[in-house]
Amino acid sequence: MAPALDVPEEETAVPFNNTTSDEVAISKSKVTVVGSGNWGSVAAKLIASNTLRLASFHEEVRMWVYEETLPNGEKLTDVINRTNENVKYVPGIKLGKNVVADPDLENAVKDSNMLVFVTPHQFMEGICRRLVGKVKGHVEAISLIKGMEVKMEGPCMISTLISQQLGINCCVLMGANIANEIAVEKFSEATVGYRENREIAEKWVQLFTTPYFMVTAVQDVEGVELCGTLKNVVAIAAGFVDGLEMGNNTKAAIMRIGLREMKAFSKMLFPSVKDSTFFESCGVADLITTCLGGRNRKVAEAFAKNEGKRSFDELEAEMLQGQKLQGVSTAREVYEVLSHRGWLEFFPVFTTVHEISIGRLPPSAIVRFSVEGST
Repeated sequence: MAPALDVPEEETAVPFNNTTSDEVAISKSKVTVVGSGNWGSVAAKLIASNTLRLASFHEEVRMWVYEETLPNGEKLTDVINRTNENVKYVPGIKLGKNVVADPDLENAVKDSNMLVFVTPHQFMEGICRRLVGKVKGHVEAISLIKGMEVKMEGPCMISTLISQQLGINCCVLMGANIANEIAVEKFSEATVGYRENREIAEKWVQLFTTPYFMVTAVQDVEGVELCGTLKNVVAIAAGFVDGLEMGNNTKAAIMRIGLREMKAFSKMLFPSVKDSTFFESCGVADLITTCLGGRNRKVAEAFAKNEGKRSFDELEAEMLQGQKLQGVSTAREVYEVLSHRGWLEFFPVFTTVHEISIGRLPPSAIVRFSVEGST
């Protein structure tokens, strides 16, 4: 394990506290994971391993599953509950016997006071509408969702959407977290972003931390969430570079310019965002791993190799087995914000990724426009 770095007091990460039996609250917390794709299933696995050993939590972890019929005719929920595996998204990985899949959203969240949201961001508004009036104000939420909604009044982060529609506090968890690697217990880190309540941040850290998944917390919800959101746009750019075989130097340049745009965009929208957040796992680490091995990079590489003649929708359906890309839709949403505010010229990578994605520019434009615009 690498030694801890000394950081200024305002950046100090929340420690992982072991709770003794004398400190356990009278009422136990009950957890539901809303989502069951790769990351949702792995998040349930992490959480379930901790609820078994921590006396302050109910052992059972509910996981809401968008019901699907598998090729053999069985319902995905039934197979998960029988085999203890999500055979579609993380086959071969035992989730924990205390994970219970439930296709009924309202029933899955009933009686739970800690909700973990981990679905594609484009589905969240509909999910929240279904839960209005079904979730009590004392419930705490955390979003693992990377994306945002763009409304007439401006961009709305997913954590804000959850808080506003459901009337509950919502933290975020982001980081260099490729789900399939965490599923097989390879070491990884993540960052919890919280607003004011340090105590609930510590509880989320406790719920997710394992010997192979190290979690720290920072008081910067918008910074943590925007890092997790915007890095997918940069990963699309990195995939274009890979597909055109431009080499590692070019890819490093795109990543550097992309990180600069991530920071600038975040601080222009939310001046409270801290510079230090970009050096947490949710920032530069997540950017690196996504540009090297994530699904956005992978599909963008195929898009460039096909010279943009096959759409992202077609490639997504062929390559991701039901998973959803986030980078293309996020690029469109970011472009809407930049266009509305007259900021396009200040963000050449973000702007060019969108224009390539919709066929307005060829994939090779990622270097020509991004590098020229950054000078």
